[in-house]
Amino acid sequence: MASRAATMVALLLAAVAATCARAQLHEKFYGESCPSVEDVVRKEMVRALSLAPSLAGPLLRMHFHDCFVRGCDGSVLLDSANKTAEKDAQPNQTLRGFGFVERVKAAVEKACPDTVSCADILALIARDAVWLSKGPFWTVPLGRRDGSVSISNETDALPPPTSNFTVLTQLFAAVNLDAKDLVVLSAGHTIGTSHCFSFSDRLYNFTGMENPSDIDPTLEPQYMMRLKSKCASLNDNTTLVEMDPGSFKTFDTDYFKLVSKRRGLFHSDGALLTDPFTRAYVQRHATGAFKDEFFADFAASMIKMGNANPLTGSQGEIRKKCSVVNH
Repeated sequence: MASRAATMVALLLAAVAATCARAQLHEKFYGESCPSVEDVVRKEMVRALSLAPSLAGPLLRMHFHDCFVRGCDGSVLLDSANKTAEKDAQPNQTLRGFGFVERVKAAVEKACPDTVSCADILALIARDAVWLSKGPFWTVPLGRRDGSVSISNETDALPPPTSNFTVLTQLFAAVNLDAKDLVVLSAGHTIGTSHCFSFSDRLYNFTGMENPSDIDPTLEPQYMMRLKSKCASLNDNTTLVEMDPGSFKTFDTDYFKLVSKRRGLFHSDGALLTDPFTRAYVQRHATGAFKDEFFADFAASMIKMGNANPLTGSQGEIRKKCSVVNH
């Protein structure tokens, strides 16, 4: 079974290799300049997740949020004195792990000064977050450089959890991702948690009436009641809920089982059942019989997303600290 999974991953990754080559990304980019970079990153990841395994989901999410805005250029990591950077925008207010990324960057800088970009470090962190959560492993094409611009208003490019299928496909298409990538990458919700306010309108304000009976009829009733027991009102801004109850620290196919039963946490999860192609994919993998296939698909889609408009060659810079530009 392991060899079959490896073969499937190899075939799918070969399909995206040409695209990565055009963008000047390749797996051995630091082969001479920083051959230890992946070992350094993984050492820090193992240490962090052994202490706080729930950090895996947020670190994966951070890479998503980086790539959907200005491409995978590390712009989500930049600070702004006047609070106008991407990380200051509402969709990124719940991101966490910025301090950890800086610690990894410092460790990489110690090993290989002025060599590895924050954008590449974030891509490696995301891969290891999945793999160390018992998900697939893939070889990350490297060679991204760091951007110097980060604008909060540009986070409109991020797919909101309230999106319907049409909006989702449009936002994914903007970074060269298709419907298959959408359903595959949505399964990143198999690890991590979410604040109530990201979905509580489905419980109390689905049509704008703001009362306990104004519910999303597409939510499975027992699941809805369970969510209401955790999220007491629309004003709950602090409670965290597991996105994949029971296995939110393990990367698996349980996400598809939940969505197929109308127990997807977000509007965007439920939207996968409104399209024939994505619904069929959900139902196939809800059986749990095709884990190797899904793992291969996820690896391929992550590489494809990681190739979203990167800065390469002489573009951008290699930041010394991920939160500030060099000049």
